[in-house]
Amino acid sequence: MKRLFVLISMTVLVLTSRSSAQTPDPLRYELAVEFTSLSREQFSGVRGEPGLGVRFTFNFNKNVAIEGAGHVSFSSCSSCAQNGGIVDAFGGLKAGKRFKSWGIFAKARPGYVFFSEGQIDVIQTGTTGPFPFEFRSKGLDNFATDLGGVVEFYPSRRIVTRFDVGDTIIHFTQRTQNGLSFDPTTGNYSIVPILTPARTTNNFQFMASVGFRF
Repeated sequence: MKRLFVLISMTVLVLTSRSSAQTPDPLRYELAVEFTSLSREQFSGVRGEPGLGVRFTFNFNKNVAIEGAGHVSFSSCSSCAQNGGIVDAFGGLKAGKRFKSWGIFAKARPGYVFFSEGQIDVIQTGTTGPFPFEFRSKGLDNFATDLGGVVEFYPSRRIVTRFDVGDTIIHFTQRTQNGLSFDPTTGNYSIVPILTPARTTNNFQFMASVGFRF
């Protein structure tokens, strides 16, 4: 995926260097509704998580823009490495070459990805019985970067359709959570800390949108 991003960036730079002054600058502001699908780790493999969001873009000129986008998943996973629904938000730079009716760009947008049930902890309930514990989930916030390429089509001066393909790089920091330990000699359970090391994952993400310029 990183090689794809480098290839897209090189292509964009070549096209930008040949930019023609005949292509007019676009309108400054752009508001779009986006469909997205983010790959996530599932115990049985990889799962595509669809969602919906919005994007706002500010065009400096026909080649460079800054933008921000946020998405919410449609469903919640209960068999994933990080369970629950997904919320993501990114903001950064888009740069490339715009032609009369279409354009090609590279993007680099830092942000975060939130899993609504990303961490499971064992809590002691304070009651008596053979198993005085319960499992509680909480959200997990992670720094992420969206790197990839963008292809746009312009049916009119005010309408833009767009397709994004890229790598959403999620960095999970080291964290400690509560787990259970069973002592076979006594038959009792006890809470023990479990250290989860930091790691980084690469996740394919596709986006399709329709936007209005003003």
